Amino acid sequence: MKKTLIISGIVVAVAIIALIVFNRLTRKDEIALLFAEGKRGTFEIIVSTTGELQAENSTDIEGPQGLGGRRMRFRDITIQDLIPEGTVVQKGDYVATLDRSDADNSLKDELDELEQMENDYEMKKLDTTITLGDLRDEILNLKFNMDEAEITLEQSKYEPPTTIRQNRINLDKATRAYKQALKNYELKIQQAKADMREAYLELQKQRETVKDYQAILEQFTVTAPAPGMVIYKREWSGEKRKVGSSISPWDPVVATLPDMSSMISKTYVNEIDISKVSQGQPVRITVDAFPDKRYSGKVISVANIGEQLPNTDAKVFEVIIKLDAVESILRPSMTTGNQIVTKTFEDVISIPLECVHATGDSIPYVYRRNGTRQIVVLGESNENRVIVEEGVGEGDQLYLSLPEEPESFKLVGEELIEKIREKERLKREEEEKREKEIEERNNRGSQQMTPEMRERFMNMSEEEREQMRSMMQQQGGGRDQGNGGVREQTANS
Repeated sequence: MKKTLIISGIVVAVAIIALIVFNRLTRKDEIALLFAEGKRGTFEIIVSTTGELQAENSTDIEGPQGLGGRRMRFRDITIQDLIPEGTVVQKGDYVATLDRSDADNSLKDELDELEQMENDYEMKKLDTTITLGDLRDEILNLKFNMDEAEITLEQSKYEPPTTIRQNRINLDKATRAYKQALKNYELKIQQAKADMREAYLELQKQRETVKDYQAILEQFTVTAPAPGMVIYKREWSGEKRKVGSSISPWDPVVATLPDMSSMISKTYVNEIDISKVSQGQPVRITVDAFPDKRYSGKVISVANIGEQLPNTDAKVFEVIIKLDAVESILRPSMTTGNQIVTKTFEDVISIPLECVHATGDSIPYVYRRNGTRQIVVLGESNENRVIVEEGVGEGDQLYLSLPEEPESFKLVGEELIEKIREKERLKREEEEKREKEIEERNNRGSQQMTPEMRERFMNMSEEEREQMRSMMQQQGGGRDQGNGGVREQTANS
């Protein structure tokens, strides 16, 4: 009995101790949820975007060479068959078949034209031979007339002077006719040679055209120019080429063979944030297919000209990010998350954005745990935190949300208001400068848009426009919060 009482007492004591410890831990957790403190350390400004993996270098698998020749009549050629994307091929392996029907019809027309030209050429040769033969006969007749007139004149030397004079006139006429016929004959020969040479050249051109068509048709079975993994060519609209898609003389690429040893992420940055991004900035990269993997890279290219989103006023700028290292699991077209580190501040005090409030005239302040409202001078901010230049020190305890009876907190730090106003003025000037830069970028983009680009926009279907708009918004929509991440609250000073 006594032993049972002792055990019961020990159990009760342990339970009481456990309850006290639990209450203290719970109390600490509640306090941790209510308050945050100023932390000193490294602070980063991030521009977040969504991108797509691509090989930095690749070999194009193209349709027939020479589609854009001056004598060719090819426009869009439909892809009739295509091996699955991701297929590993060797040089010379089959990749695709193109629809020959229009090309076969064009070749038939060219063959008919060639046959007609060959017949015309043979007929011209025959006509020329006959014409020149007739001229030669005429010359012989005129030569005979001239000789006959000469003999008549010779025989009339004993005739009256009038007869001799007439015979001499007849000889002169016959001689002039003969010489003129010889001259005309030479001219006819030169003209006939020129006509035949021109006809022959046209015939040769047509023969070359037929040869070109035949050579191009042999290329309608597309093979790999090098070993590698086949990746479908992406259309301007964002869709990949597939069976039923078309290639053209101006864009003959069916697919690509990427060089997997060096990869990039192609992304788009909203015009609001593009001024923050520059070459050489470090980037933290994730791949949706492998969420546990982390990669690093850097910005290697920032477009100078923005791209207009269809049916909107928004513009985005292409940014190319190169991965520092590549693993064999990475594939082109995988979606990436890119965190571009645009600025880094060392040894600064920062606090959560939730701690910051503002008076009616936009003066930022925080609620201290000691019962005061501290006016603060804020610096740069990211998605979660903001730098405090003055007003909060390392370890200072701040309310994460509006405390009970906030009006009882005394306002302190009013001497910082002048500095805050000066920072606001400088910030406005900087924003005006940035808006001017954006406007200049946009103007350059409008001026350099080619008629072909405008025509392509006009010819896009509504579905293609919607796909393009969706893709660009996903890729260009991510950005950091800027300095505006404070909650405004009207409070009594």
